[in-house]
Amino acid sequence: MRNILAVRYFSFVLVAFAMCGAAFGQVGISIRIGPPALPVYEQPPCPAEGYIWTPGYWAYDYDYGDYYWVPGTWVLAPEPGFFWTPAYWGWGGDRFVFHEGYWGPRVGFYGGINYGYGYFGHGYEGGRWDHDRFFYNRSVNNVNVTNIHNVYNTTIVNNTTVVNRVSYNGGNGGINARPTPDQEAALRERHLPPVAAQTEHMRAAQGNREQRASVNHGAPAVAASPRPGAFNERGVMPARTAGAPYNPAVNRGESENRGNGPNNNFPRPGNVVHPNELPAHERPVAPNTGNPKLDQKYQHEQEKLAARQDRDHQRLQQKQEQDHQRISRQSADEGRRQQVEQHHQQQTQQLEQRHVQQQQRLQERERPGRPNEPRPH
Repeated sequence: MRNILAVRYFSFVLVAFAMCGAAFGQVGISIRIGPPALPVYEQPPCPAEGYIWTPGYWAYDYDYGDYYWVPGTWVLAPEPGFFWTPAYWGWGGDRFVFHEGYWGPRVGFYGGINYGYGYFGHGYEGGRWDHDRFFYNRSVNNVNVTNIHNVYNTTIVNNTTVVNRVSYNGGNGGINARPTPDQEAALRERHLPPVAAQTEHMRAAQGNREQRASVNHGAPAVAASPRPGAFNERGVMPARTAGAPYNPAVNRGESENRGNGPNNNFPRPGNVVHPNELPAHERPVAPNTGNPKLDQKYQHEQEKLAARQDRDHQRLQQKQEQDHQRISRQSADEGRRQQVEQHHQQQTQQLEQRHVQQQQRLQERERPGRPNEPRPH
């Protein structure tokens, strides 16, 4: 039984990474209770050219069984010409599933959620790229023209005054929107996951008790920040009010299946940047084929694979630490640091996907064959 669970575990991780590599879309986070409404808040001023607004959203923490608010913030685009497609929650038939945001050459589907400030449910009206410069639409963005000159004004009928503050797609009371053909095409284009600064921003929100919905009742103390992780700096915006009354459910984290899998201790692709942030691989149980010599052979192969994968982690971690030292000596700017961290994130995800495939193949070989029983895929 444990061997079968291990196979399912590795299969689930493989699917999670495959979806991440293809679209940075659905990941293994799902619960039965929908997120609170979007709070009402003001956008802080754009800090500098090249920064793009990423709206705030409700994330979920299983350890506390609670939603927490990840503040909207200005993020330096990882590449010229790239836009941010926001994260959103969608109804998956029997529970809410989280769809992670991503960077790409155009904005894809984000559930039809009206986040405001240019993200009104479809596309992005807050700015446009002209070669390697981003031009800001002042009608929906807070931009100081003294510091930023590449601006324009295009009035949007549905601007930042969001009437419907529902924060999820589908299900009872959710936004009724489906991807258009263009949005589906955008999903198949080359994407980048959240940059390292966004991942750190999310973790800072997760570790801040005041951001939890059960504490702030849908109106977080930090609803928006001028830069990622800047929760205590000048320019932080609190929520003016909750989007709707919020009464948190009790013990949600205890009653939910964390991630639709038998074991929730899997790496979440969008949150992992370096190998030392990955949870330890689950070691398979000793094989039991009924042939002691064959069992001994398989166990030896398992040990060899585990040792090789540990060495892979160590080598990649050492290489990435050398990269950190090099850019530190070069006094690299924030843009260059984000590019390096983005590259590290891709390296780590590719390595873990390869490890999952290796372990799955080995598990399939060890499974005792039975007449007319198909081998697992």
